[in-house]
Amino acid sequence: MHTLIVIAHHDPRSLTHSVAKQIAEGLNQADAAHTFEIADLYAEGFEPRFGAADFAVHHREAAPPADVLAEQARIDRADALVLVYPVYWWSMPALLKGWIDRVFSNGWAFDFSGDLKHVKLLQRLRVHLVQLAGADARTYERHGYGAAMKAQIEHGIFDYSGATVLSSTLLAESELRDPGQQLRVARELGAQMLT
Repeated sequence: MHTLIVIAHHDPRSLTHSVAKQIAEGLNQADAAHTFEIADLYAEGFEPRFGAADFAVHHREAAPPADVLAEQARIDRADALVLVYPVYWWSMPALLKGWIDRVFSNGWAFDFSGDLKHVKLLQRLRVHLVQLAGADARTYERHGYGAAMKAQIEHGIFDYSGATVLSSTLLAESELRDPGQQLRVARELGAQMLT
């Protein structure tokens, strides 16, 4: 078993990075033979802008660029994908959305040729979402933000490509709560991801 943990945060000292590390510790605690890789999109300098080359890939006029192929290979090596990110304006950061826009491409994540037939190609992939939010859980429920994020991310991205979202965890009040509590939850999440 191999898990790819993807982080989209600029500060390596952030709670987001610490949560990702605790998830990895939890995975190790549950099964020492389980391997994982942490992909720090910001530190690695991933280019999130969907440009002309990506548009050509979408229309099957060109092969994916080398950086996209490298990311697809990382996902192909993984049995599970864990996205750890702060919530910005009730969604994921632009860096992570751009990674998905470019990497989850036509011909790799899904097959759409223009004849209205759509084939989901990532049916083997299991996904876990861990979102760090400044607001409290009641705010998400009261305004429908959680449902909107579920529709956009879980259904709109992962179900569209056939991947199964096994868990989606909102770590609410991330700027107010004791970070130790959030980190304990993250370690438990990591351990539970293998069950």
